[in-house]
Amino acid sequence: MTDRQKSGWDVGFPKHGFTLSDTRFDWDKSFDMTGPRVLEIGFGMGDSLIAMAEQNPQSRYLGIEVHRPGVGKVLAEVEQLGITNVKVFADDAVSVLEAIIPPGSVDLMQIFFPDPWHKKRHHKRRLVQPEFVSLAVSRLSTGGRLHLATDWQPYAEHMMDVLSSTETLKNLAGDRQFSPRPESRPETKFERRGHRLGHGVWDLLFTKS
Repeated sequence: MTDRQKSGWDVGFPKHGFTLSDTRFDWDKSFDMTGPRVLEIGFGMGDSLIAMAEQNPQSRYLGIEVHRPGVGKVLAEVEQLGITNVKVFADDAVSVLEAIIPPGSVDLMQIFFPDPWHKKRHHKRRLVQPEFVSLAVSRLSTGGRLHLATDWQPYAEHMMDVLSSTETLKNLAGDRQFSPRPESRPETKFERRGHRLGHGVWDLLFTKS
């Protein structure tokens, strides 16, 4: 990690971070505000998480990421920019969902550009699988939304198969239709570079009935 990322950990994590051993997390008690509850899984270096938190100060953002430099970067920016509506877990997302996140408590769950595990023998490692989606949906509130995005078409099609077969989810774009990128999802530098190279990006927006 860079010195700035280490500083984020040292200064920011005690204020804004939670661990699996820390059972005090509660949406209402953990934020000094009320508002929509947004959970982002796998925020990477946190560019979209920080941008959304700044653009929507009325919303509460909880990010989960195991990559320590990314967590450190987010915490450093939270401190530098004085952002008050971001909290983080530096743990495995499935473990956090199972042990920490209350059922029916998330208004919007976001998973942007998860590892597609390109090789066929690695497909079983993909995060978006029926069992995981069932767990994720159980944490959504009624009417809550699940927003996925990927730049790998075979994974996009796999995501569509899994989400479309989940009975409690409804595709907001229509049956088996991908959604245009909503303005709520910031376009990353990586994504803009992909567009210049002719790469596609697929967004999926579903709601829990």
